[in-house]
Amino acid sequence: MRKLVLLISAIALLSSCHIYKAYERPEVNTQGLYRDTLVSSDTLNFGNLPWREVFRDTALQTLIELGLKSNVDLQTAQLRIKQAEAALLSSKLSYLPSVQFNSQGTINSFNRQSAARSYQLPVAASWEIDLFGNLLNAKREAKMALLQSEAYRQAVQTQLIASIANSYYTLLMLDKQLAISEETTRNWEQSVVTMRAMKVAALTNEAAVTQSEANYYQIRATLPDLRRQIREVENVLSVMMGQPPHAIARSEWQEAGYDMPECLSAGVPLQLLSNRPDVKQAEMALATAYYATNSARSAFYPQITIDASAGWTNSTGTAILNPARFLATAIGSLVQPLFNKGKNIARLKIAKAQQEEALLNFQQSLLNAGSEVSNALYQFHSSGEKSEQRVHQVEALRQSVQYTQSLMRLGTSTYLEVLTAQQNLLTAQLTQVSDRFEQMQAVINLYQALGGGRDD
Repeated sequence: MRKLVLLISAIALLSSCHIYKAYERPEVNTQGLYRDTLVSSDTLNFGNLPWREVFRDTALQTLIELGLKSNVDLQTAQLRIKQAEAALLSSKLSYLPSVQFNSQGTINSFNRQSAARSYQLPVAASWEIDLFGNLLNAKREAKMALLQSEAYRQAVQTQLIASIANSYYTLLMLDKQLAISEETTRNWEQSVVTMRAMKVAALTNEAAVTQSEANYYQIRATLPDLRRQIREVENVLSVMMGQPPHAIARSEWQEAGYDMPECLSAGVPLQLLSNRPDVKQAEMALATAYYATNSARSAFYPQITIDASAGWTNSTGTAILNPARFLATAIGSLVQPLFNKGKNIARLKIAKAQQEEALLNFQQSLLNAGSEVSNALYQFHSSGEKSEQRVHQVEALRQSVQYTQSLMRLGTSTYLEVLTAQQNLLTAQLTQVSDRFEQMQAVINLYQALGGGRDD
């Protein structure tokens, strides 16, 4: 019998070498992930910078620190790690024998005779010999699941830092647009006063005065919407920091406009494999599926278990002895699945399909990462070009307003021309702020796309 067990084990071991093989990353082609010619071969990576070096605004740093401490999504991700750690510990302990103490005592009395007391004090142990990788693959699968949960937490952290920064600079943009609109409101209010004085002097008519008043009220009507947007962004920021809605302390727009890096390096695409938390998460999901497939394969091979028990008893089954005697037993069992209605075959097919799906998801995550980096790079450079041109446009329109106002006082220009110039200037000023915000947003997006904000 012993020889037969050894023979079966040897044959099974020779035919099942592949179930012990550790996960290896499949070949992935990272060439051409960045389509932009602006990307160099420099290995310096903007995403490797600590977030405090990227976001140097002290008010923003305070908000990010609060978010990292109290954000609910980040705390949930941390709890997932604890669950995965417990699962990994459980899989490691599976290598140890299970031991249990099972005491039993009985009292028997027949026809009011003296009671006969018997007892058993055994300690039982059961140990599975992992010859065919069942426990090994379960442990490796649990380890990959832990790494996957850690990558997920990093992805949540990266997203959180980027979202807080985006919302913060959105607030600064809205603050600046509100300030521009309020200043324009005051200027147009003074324009109404001027038009009324010109009407008294017979230099204009009632229609021009009425038009100037309408223009004044039009710009005033935009102020409540801007204040509402500011309030809503503050509320969003508060929730991200795990706090009730409240006002957000922040810097001025002019200060924020120069605290962002101007020179960016995306590094080489290969770095996305180690830097992007979502890419790492997708790869760990693939590794988890790989070991799940190996576990499904191991179900086809024998399972060897050793059961042993030892203890004291005063009952031999036929008589009751005093004092008790020591009793020990050991049993070895081998279970070879032969026919189980195709369950093992179905399980293996499902595992293989899930592994193929995980591979596709991993490949897609790389493509998405490359696309995001390319988009952020192009957004940064295009918004920079727009900002340069917008400066000249605003300056030209400011002069146009001054010229048309002077000409109107001389009677050589109409109020309609002045109104058009004022509206064009306001639109250009608001757009100029939006262009600068878009450039800041591109920096944030690129930092996130490169996996910035990691703990390491």
